[in-house]
Amino acid sequence: MTEAQRRVALIANTSLYIGAPLAREMARRGHDLVIGDPEPGLVDELEALGATVAVAERVWDLADPDVAERLVGTGLQRFGRIDAATAFTGHIVTGRFLDSTTDDLHALERGLIDAPYQFMKAVLPSMIEQGEGQILMITSSAGNRVLPSAPLYSALRAGATHLVKNVAADVASKGVQVNALGTNFMDFDGFIAANKADTPEGLAKTVARVPMGRLGTVDECAALCGAYLDGTCGFVTGQFIAHDGGWS
Repeated sequence: MTEAQRRVALIANTSLYIGAPLAREMARRGHDLVIGDPEPGLVDELEALGATVAVAERVWDLADPDVAERLVGTGLQRFGRIDAATAFTGHIVTGRFLDSTTDDLHALERGLIDAPYQFMKAVLPSMIEQGEGQILMITSSAGNRVLPSAPLYSALRAGATHLVKNVAADVASKGVQVNALGTNFMDFDGFIAANKADTPEGLAKTVARVPMGRLGTVDECAALCGAYLDGTCGFVTGQFIAHDGGWS
């Protein structure tokens, strides 16, 4: 990469959760962007921040290998390289083990295991070829704890994080960094609904479980993610970082 070239960051989904805030964060850090399924108005915001933006549509199902390949291909075709890549997958699921079904297990596997697997398989070859790059998989702090209220979710999140660590060890000698960042107690619609925190009483009960006594924001999370994606921390790989207010 020459001095005149800007780094390129790929963010798999920018229609919800931390996707759009992270895209803005990476644009502010001087990156051009490959983004999936942007929320309305986001492309204009990113271009106003100085980023060149390539958009891939209908790429939310990363468990489909064709989708992951198409997302990466969009970036390579437009920019010729991808320096950093991140994705969050799956959705929050609660429920006791004996109330679960095989269908529940397989549905979670698709979002929590298959999707990170296909995403990393699609992103890694070009980074290995160029001899550098950063991948950050957003998993969950739920994988750090025994959670009888969400046993399948917790177990598969732990599996995804361990997959990241194994991949990191495999490609460390190639100059590619692979890390995982897990969230919990985040102030966004999915978490609020799953934890019945949409009333003052429910919110107070939820926040009482957080050592820091509040929910985390998507902008805080985006700033933390940026440190693992912007190329400034080149000696960190195979790590899990918790963004959960001290819960795990």
